[in-house]
Amino acid sequence: MGSRLAIVFFVPLLGAGGIGYWYYNDTQAKLAILTENNAKLNTAVELNEQTISSLELDYAKASSELATLNEQYSAIRRQNRQLADKLQEIDLTAAAIANAEGIERAVNRGTVNAGRCFELLSGAELNQKERTAENGIAFNKECPWLYDDYKSRGLLSQTKRD
Repeated sequence: MGSRLAIVFFVPLLGAGGIGYWYYNDTQAKLAILTENNAKLNTAVELNEQTISSLELDYAKASSELATLNEQYSAIRRQNRQLADKLQEIDLTAAAIANAEGIERAVNRGTVNAGRCFELLSGAELNQKERTAENGIAFNKECPWLYDDYKSRGLLSQTKRD
């Protein structure tokens, strides 16, 4: 009877041990999968954080460039108003009749200066006269505002001309 009792206890104990072994192995496999998924999630989070940082930097740069462009646009609008005001004050027809050659020279000189303004705005190198100019008018009568821009960027000669 003692051996029967041992078998009665041994069989359920063996079944419980088998279930425990299966549960342990199943749990370890699930833990391995969860650990791998967690690593993937951490990598994705890091990548997202880097992307967000990059986008924030790009946004800040774009905002700065937009502010600069808006400032330049406002300056151009002011300059256009000044030019329009000057042109309204001048009776070109009467001046041309009174001094045709002088007006022709002035218009030709203004055209050359305006062309140089476009060259400078397109990235042309400064010439010696422009590098050593002491004020906006000496720099270029048609776009004297560029003098301050070049000066603020340190592109003009700091020495005074003799």
